[in-house]
Amino acid sequence: MEPARAIGVGMLGYAFMGKAHAHAYRTISHITWPPPLTPELVSICGRDADAVAEAARRYGFATAVTDWRELVANERVQLFDNGGPNALHAEPTIAAARAGKHVVCEKPLGRDADESHAIWAAVAATDVTHMCGFNYRFVPAVRLARRLLEAGDLGELRHFRARYLQSWLAGPDLPDVWRLDRAQAGSGALGDLAAHVIDLARYLVGEPTAVNGLLRTFRPPRADGAPDVDDAVEAVIEFEGGAVGTIEATRMATGRRNAMQWEINGSRGALAFDMERLNELQVNLDGGPGFRTLLVTEPEHPFMEHWWPPGHIVGWGDTFVHELHHLLGAIAGEHGVAPHGATFEDGYRTAEVCDALVRSSESGRREAIAYRGLADAPAA
Repeated sequence: MEPARAIGVGMLGYAFMGKAHAHAYRTISHITWPPPLTPELVSICGRDADAVAEAARRYGFATAVTDWRELVANERVQLFDNGGPNALHAEPTIAAARAGKHVVCEKPLGRDADESHAIWAAVAATDVTHMCGFNYRFVPAVRLARRLLEAGDLGELRHFRARYLQSWLAGPDLPDVWRLDRAQAGSGALGDLAAHVIDLARYLVGEPTAVNGLLRTFRPPRADGAPDVDDAVEAVIEFEGGAVGTIEATRMATGRRNAMQWEINGSRGALAFDMERLNELQVNLDGGPGFRTLLVTEPEHPFMEHWWPPGHIVGWGDTFVHELHHLLGAIAGEHGVAPHGATFEDGYRTAEVCDALVRSSESGRREAIAYRGLADAPAA
């Protein structure tokens, strides 16, 4: 069998998401054999010349640069991977797409719905493949849940409840990070954590139509103005199919490291999931008491054809292997990005829900959600 043709990857960002994506690109070629395309790590970009050079050596990129425009201008780069801070999602991603490069951009797509819509509209006007990085769609248990929901096994959907809790801001000392600066991040727990469960709510249950939300910041800002983002989000959500739900997110939940949990109740059954038990799906399909635990590692389960014998679990970083493998398949023409991958329209729609939560918190009222189409974009 001939090797898959190569695709040159240029990456913006070398820290947390840079490591996750680089690990996935290097893993794709020997876990998902044969891959749709073989990633070739061409160049990586970051502001700190020494740090990004070290990242290039660690991750296996051929070169390191400090200006993202060099990635866009590099003819060897065919896929632009944007894992930079939220303030750098719009301009570099749009420039790369207009230069004919396929693009993947980490969530949130933009700092608010207007910016997210502008990114979607500008990239959709090109011919490139685009995906927004909601990697939790690529957890095997989440994908199995989607199968069960599509089969109608839960009956009429009634409730969705989710929470995403972390503790890294719970201590007395505030780290000096861009995620606490509204100008760079757009929001706090809302865009960082709640966006993930909003996307999963859309993926599993359907389109949100209205929200009641409350955002709260607990600590006063320092002399530099940070933090000026929300510390906690509490929300009630309504779906177009009639289901109702709740969403909670904070980065100040003492004792919680990465607790993303959701539950869906239907007329005939229920499903529940806990990210800290990533390989398990809690299932009730008979309406009786309690749940049975399904270990999602069987050969017929999603993504397991790539991995180990049954019972040999996969990890959080492997969700990026699944996600970027899916993107490469879409670029190669094997399938579309949707419905399982998040398109830039999905990224925009999640941002629209987030903005409605901000409006609701400010007004103290229920806020309906109105989604825009491409025709609503201002002239470029």
